[in-house]
Amino acid sequence: MNTTENASPAPALTIGFDLDMTLADGRPGIKAVLDMVAAETGVTIDSDLAITRVGPPIEEELANWFPADEVDAAADRYRALFPQYGAPVGELLPGALEAIAAVHRHGGRTIVVTGKFEPNARLNLAALGIKVDDVFGSVFADRKGAVLREQGASVYVGDHLGDITGARAGGALAVTVATGPFTADQLREAGADVVLKDLTEFPGWLDAHLAG
Repeated sequence: MNTTENASPAPALTIGFDLDMTLADGRPGIKAVLDMVAAETGVTIDSDLAITRVGPPIEEELANWFPADEVDAAADRYRALFPQYGAPVGELLPGALEAIAAVHRHGGRTIVVTGKFEPNARLNLAALGIKVDDVFGSVFADRKGAVLREQGASVYVGDHLGDITGARAGGALAVTVATGPFTADQLREAGADVVLKDLTEFPGWLDAHLAG
């Protein structure tokens, strides 16, 4: 029997990426929209503090400033304002486009798995010229893991401790970049499998990883 002919095809390489502070610095847009929500509602929001905690869905941040029964309405207003005032504002982080290209060069599939509302995440990516194969939004930590497992992702790249949790929950390798709120040492201590300075180091790491 020819085992090569009868073997199942190898699963396609799928690599997941977080968005904010992994691929892009969206803090200026997030801050602008939070300031608008504060002005409209009369509720004080320290947006400078808020953007140091980017990662979880916006409801988690707004819960620090609004009564519980007003959080959902505030989040809806934030999401409504974001396409015009938040999505176009931001910048690529070093190596972002090259990291996506490296996966595609290996015949792989790239997905973004983010705490950001999916339609707004797609607008962010388009504004920055980041072309990925699919986007999944409004998920964080363990809920990212469910998406990663469903999509067959073997690697998840992020900057947040919640991204490490998500990778673990999804059975993926936790690759982190020290471009977000946590230092390289903190990411290592939290159990990241790989810690990179930023995404400029990702293509070389991926080449070595796939070479075994």
